[in-house]
Amino acid sequence: MIKNIINKINSKTSSLCLIDEPLKKHTTYGIGGPAELMIFPKDKKDLINAIKIINENKMQLTILGSGSNVLISDNGIKGAVISLKNTLKNIEVNGTNLYAECGAMLGKIVKLAVKNNLIGLENLNGVPGTLGGALIMNAGAWGGEISENLVSVELISSKNELKKLLKEEINFSYRKSSFDKDDILLSADFNLRKAKEDIINENFVKAQAGRKDSQPLNKRSAGSLFKNPKDNSAGKLIDEAGLKGYSIGDAKISDKHANFFINDGKASSDDMLKLIKKAHNTVKEQFSIKLELEVKLMGFEESEIEGLC
Repeated sequence: MIKNIINKINSKTSSLCLIDEPLKKHTTYGIGGPAELMIFPKDKKDLINAIKIINENKMQLTILGSGSNVLISDNGIKGAVISLKNTLKNIEVNGTNLYAECGAMLGKIVKLAVKNNLIGLENLNGVPGTLGGALIMNAGAWGGEISENLVSVELISSKNELKKLLKEEINFSYRKSSFDKDDILLSADFNLRKAKEDIINENFVKAQAGRKDSQPLNKRSAGSLFKNPKDNSAGKLIDEAGLKGYSIGDAKISDKHANFFINDGKASSDDMLKLIKKAHNTVKEQFSIKLELEVKLMGFEESEIEGLC
């Protein structure tokens, strides 16, 4: 079946197809087993055609962006994994409007906005990942969220329809959005504001310095692991629970920021999952607060992640 699908994709697209590709090569954690079939589309047309072929053959489909906000099981992912790391990279500025495809890295989008003296995204400087992932989780930092200046999003819906949604049609909240789990985001439009160069650079540098001072940027992580509870901080709770620096195998809670769980060597997905459960359960026991994951767990059995999602 897989070879038949590959033949169809090769005949209709310029995509690269790989069998049993190790996903640890495509995640910031450096953790993850093989993808049964991994596809790297060349452009948006390739992506749409590949998705159509996968759906027609009723094969399970997973979309992977930059791999910066995920923990993937060492057992890998069944079905097809489409990587956006080599596609959907276009970014354009026209006046105060910024258009970006959802495979573009958020950092590049922020830098282009700053270069054009546009204010509204600079607080996201240093937030890892692609635009698509940032929109799905409504990424934010230093008091701002990516949805604030959003105008519209183009996507392939769960019904395999090409759609354009205005911001008013999407519900955003803290680290959440109303996109369907099977929606595939293609591009987004933003309406920003012109501002003086020194003001934008001040905000940009402030965000950059804040991350450098408080986060283990030189370690392999998936970014902030848990969402901050209302009126509290996940990192503060984990720290107060006595878990800063705690490790299981090579999976470790950062000494610098307790909401960053790092791969300090050759951590397995099992090591990291056990560490996540340790922090989750300890905070719940000590403070009666149930932490919610910000990082997405992929390829695990339901029984393995019960109570976390």
